[in-house]
Amino acid sequence: MRLSGEGGDARAYYELHGTLAAPRHATALDKPVGQWLTNIRRPGGLGKDPVRARRRAQALAAIDPDWNPGENGWTVDWQRHYAYLAQLLAEGGRLTAIVPGVTRHGEDVGRWYATQRRDWNPLSDEQRERLGELGVKAAVRARKTSAKSPVAPTSGRGAAAFQTGVAALAQYLGRERGGMPGRGHVERLPDGGEHRTGVWIANQKPRRDRLDREQLAALADLGVDWAK
Repeated sequence: MRLSGEGGDARAYYELHGTLAAPRHATALDKPVGQWLTNIRRPGGLGKDPVRARRRAQALAAIDPDWNPGENGWTVDWQRHYAYLAQLLAEGGRLTAIVPGVTRHGEDVGRWYATQRRDWNPLSDEQRERLGELGVKAAVRARKTSAKSPVAPTSGRGAAAFQTGVAALAQYLGRERGGMPGRGHVERLPDGGEHRTGVWIANQKPRRDRLDREQLAALADLGVDWAK
């Protein structure tokens, strides 16, 4: 891996998108910069020489301090949408106008923003703090009525549980850099809770046909082979 060459592609991508949280299919200067960034975020991806690996990480951090969101405990997908939301607001957009269907670089930032407000509690303290700096707050939940369908809250809990699992896995990989956790591994979350990350990742494979494209992409970005 030659950081000098791919680093130029990464810088070109950042200049266009304002983030290095690129999806795997992303290109810059006709080069597969998204796949390259995905590879180097994986355990050992920066090389076996610790001095050289540290130098490469510093070069990427000079472009984007959040180039490896797993070290913060969240996914590349989350970081990318957060960056795009911040950009929309910096350009004069208002949170009230960022609704599902509002996109940036092909990403539905409005839908993501609504999801963060709805699934506020499972977010880490730092995620909530970063969103709060943009003026984002948890959604005010409407009172349940007998006429309300139970599908929405069930779906919301499922989405929140998946996000928590991905964040726990990203946290583990960012720390251990030694492959997937064993089935018995329990990850301690930033809020002090515990997550059975080993069991969770093992349970995702049998139900992969029920995962949506974004969920599969989040797992693939973390190096889960069967999600690619």
